[in-house]
Order: sequence, then structure tokens, then C-alpha cells
Amino acid sequence: MPRTVDPAKHHARRLAIIDAALTCFAAEGFDRATTASICRTAGIGSGTFFHYFPTKQSVLLAILDHGTAETADWFAAQRERTDPAAVIADYVLHTADEFSDPRVPGFVKAVGSVLADPDIVSALAHDETVVHDGLLPWVLAAQRTGDIRTDLSADRLCIWIMVVLDGFVDRIAARLPFDAAAERDQLIDTVRRLLAP
Repeated sequence: MPRTVDPAKHHARRLAIIDAALTCFAAEGFDRATTASICRTAGIGSGTFFHYFPTKQSVLLAILDHGTAETADWFAAQRERTDPAAVIADYVLHTADEFSDPRVPGFVKAVGSVLADPDIVSALAHDETVVHDGLLPWVLAAQRTGDIRTDLSADRLCIWIMVVLDGFVDRIAARLPFDAAAERDQLIDTVRRLLAP
């Protein structure tokens, strides 16, 4: 008789492995992190790991896909709002809070080390599209209400918001004296000034 799978437990175990892999990639880098270290961090055996993920790369892709899905969900949850400029500001705040995770610098470096992999490039491009497409309707709406500048197209403003956010996370990943939590207010102010009418 086949074993029944509890979908909630299955999902929770998968997320625990993803979280453990994120921790390991951040601490050790992609090349040095092993499936054994991920299993130790997750408190599972290797058989369990390979039940969920066939390779170390597949769990890295799952981390990226999970982040993209969370971004899509965040924008979907804003649908009923009527304050587009505030939605944009809240997205920047939400992103700044995510960047405050101490694992972000190491994880960004780990991903950077495998940028020659076409699957990683594709996952990152998909994430960029989700962010852009999530921002675009709010930027258009905020332009219509006169709350943000209109001298640049909505598309270009979305790209510039993303440039600022990407620069922020790159600076964090450089491990220079730059603390995400301490610089959070400056990031928000920078985007606000960028968008000011």
C-alpha cells in the first residue's frame, strides 16, 4: 500500500531544506557547501535531501524560485490598495528588511560564483521580470495621481528603482563597512528622492 504524503509536512520539510541550504551557501559559498553540510544544518539524512532535491544546484535554484514566488505573492497581496506611491515605498521597505538577513551577503556571493550557469541566469532573469512587472502598475498609477515624477517613463522608473536596490545589495555583498539595517532609512530616502515629482 503506497504511503500517503501529508502536503503540509512535505512543504514544511522542503522549506526547512531550502533554509538550511541558504545558510550553508551563505557561510561556505556554493562550491564549498556540500549536501552533507546542508543535511546536518537541516537535521536530516542524505536520503531525505535527495528525495526533495536531486542536486546541490537544484536546491540553489529552489532558493531563487522561492524568493521570486515570495515577491509575486507580496505584489499580489497589494492588489486592493489605492495608494500606489505607498505601495512602492512599502516594497522598498520590504526589500530592505529582507536585505537585513545576515545571510544575504554570503548568499549573493555564492550566487555570483555560478553566474555562468544558464539555469541560474534564467532564474535571476525571471526574478527581475517579476519585480519589474510587480512595480510597473503601481508606478503607472502613481504617475497618474501625480505622486511621482512623470518626466521618465514608468518602465524606466521601475528599472531605476531596481538599479538602486541591486546596488544596495551589491554593496552589502561586498562586505565593506555597510550595514543593511543601518542604511535602510537612507535607501528609502534615495528611492523617494528618485521618484519625487
